[in-house]
Amino acid sequence: MQYVEAHGARIPQIGLGTMTLKGDICVQAVKTALQMGYSHLDTAWFYGNEKEVGEGMRQSGVKRGDIFLCTKVRETHLEPDKFRQSLSESLANLQLPQVDLLLIHWNNKDIPFKVSIGALCKAKKDGFAKHVGVANFTSKMLDEAWAVTTEPLVCNQIEVHPFINQDKVIAASKKHGMAVVAYVPIARGKVPGAEVLEKIAKAHGKSASQVSLRYLVQLGLVPIPRTANPAHMKENLEVFDFKLSDAEMAELKKLNATNMRVVNPPHAPVWDAA
Repeated sequence: MQYVEAHGARIPQIGLGTMTLKGDICVQAVKTALQMGYSHLDTAWFYGNEKEVGEGMRQSGVKRGDIFLCTKVRETHLEPDKFRQSLSESLANLQLPQVDLLLIHWNNKDIPFKVSIGALCKAKKDGFAKHVGVANFTSKMLDEAWAVTTEPLVCNQIEVHPFINQDKVIAASKKHGMAVVAYVPIARGKVPGAEVLEKIAKAHGKSASQVSLRYLVQLGLVPIPRTANPAHMKENLEVFDFKLSDAEMAELKKLNATNMRVVNPPHAPVWDAA
């Protein structure tokens, strides 16, 4: 496994996304992934599966210290009291005293950053999170958050895959020394079958999904593909034994012009223009 380091956090460069994984499917997915060599797990209070993620961790037999676990607080719970309530529920669900990374899942435009980022920083000061960060923040929001934060924000978790141009927000994240965690890195199934990705995959004896993950890894990002399929889990880990050429990276970069955003809920911010 390779790692991305940011403000003292050492983040495994491939993680397991768990959104939509429920019940025993989630428990088994987490257990299998950890036993296979994953060490980075991504969940959220909103996913409603923290209990299962915690159970999968315990059943795996992998030491807690060898796991990098992230959870998130939703935009509905960013005021101090509600933030504490959400975080308490998360820790109770996970049966853990602390997470490795705690994120604001989505911003709430009606709550000032001084309040929401203040609640996030307090969670770290109180020992409930080793590191803190944000998700779905635009470049402007990052600047505003950094202006009021008392703790380093170690990452910005955003949608990144070959079919979207996120240059502006990636540059803003890196300017602040933050890691960029890439969710939906296979564009919710749009990558397999895409002509350019399949062509490059064939040249390397890999799958199109592996090419998409490798593209993100070479950009220095941290993809967190979601799957409950052990064969796909194994495949997703096997992206460190080949390298895309500069020409191949440039070909994949051209796909950014598609500008296909997969995740765009009503509470999303006004995104950075491509």
